[in-house]
Amino acid sequence: MTRGGREGLGFLPYDPKLTTLARANRMNPTPAEKKIWFEVLRSRQFAAYKFLRQKPINRFIVDFYCSSLHWVVEIDGDSHSEDPAYDIERTQILQSHGLTIIRYSNKDVMCNISGVYDDLAKRIS
Repeated sequence: MTRGGREGLGFLPYDPKLTTLARANRMNPTPAEKKIWFEVLRSRQFAAYKFLRQKPINRFIVDFYCSSLHWVVEIDGDSHSEDPAYDIERTQILQSHGLTIIRYSNKDVMCNISGVYDDLAKRIS
């Protein structure tokens, strides 16, 4: 695993082998990922914060990442592990980098996008 950028500047380590998979994931988002991206997170629509899609961090690819907020937004559903032990380990590793993990289900995003937006807005204030 290498470190993205220079040491000590807040850059997160990642496995360079994941960049090809992350790019492929960006080209083929799930319906829920596509919805939250276009309706909430894209082009600084959400409170002028910049989010990245399918960002490699450590040995994982996170759905959405905002460096200024230190947030990872995950849409749980089809592409995520059903192994609770893996999810716990993944969350702990991401949190060890100072990241806050925010999770929404596919159903939340597809059926209540305004509620997802409101929840994110509350977390900022």
